Amino acid sequence: MIKIAVVDDKINNRKVITDKLSRNDFFKLVFQAVNGEDFFQQMKLLPEEELPHIVLMDLEMPEVDGVSAIATASSLYPAVKFVVLTIFDDDDKIFRAIRAGACGYLLKEESSEVIIDMLVNLWESGAGPISPSIAYKILQIVQRPVAPGEAEKNDANIFQLSEREREILQLLSQGLEYKEIGAKIFISPNTVKKHCINIYQKLHVNSKAQALRIAYTKGLV
Repeated sequence: MIKIAVVDDKINNRKVITDKLSRNDFFKLVFQAVNGEDFFQQMKLLPEEELPHIVLMDLEMPEVDGVSAIATASSLYPAVKFVVLTIFDDDDKIFRAIRAGACGYLLKEESSEVIIDMLVNLWESGAGPISPSIAYKILQIVQRPVAPGEAEKNDANIFQLSEREREILQLLSQGLEYKEIGAKIFISPNTVKKHCINIYQKLHVNSKAQALRIAYTKGLV
């Protein structure tokens, strides 16, 4: 049994997706979420053995969008596979989703049979499900020259961290406390604390340990 979660802000889209999956006994719907924030809240309530195997994630959603949610969740839940299911096929969204940690990218226009077959194949063989038109675009993206430092910049942009926040995250990774960081970059410990709160909010975590885990896995430090 493949446990699935569906994250999409539009109820009609969620119904279409769940109706497609319900036609196959391979799948069990664990939960539906209306955006990334709702997704994180529901994941926290589940014991590890009940976590979904695959999360189908829309991209454009209020509060916490799909790319940001995948970027954090793929670090916090490394055993879970994240597959984008969207109407968008532009290069920037594809690139950002894959950099964030998506293992597949499907268009909602795909038939039920194609989506089901690709998800079963992902479960059985680990092969990332990709719509043919998206696969062609990915080849173009990969073949495109990348300027030095561009990849690291794009990773940081996923979380929209400021230069100061990245600097503080780097110092946190060195084991420094608020007072030591403040002395090093000439700001007060309270200001450091405020920056850390902003960092946690942008990474969708609530502890330094979780923030550093994401920072290490996403190459932010």
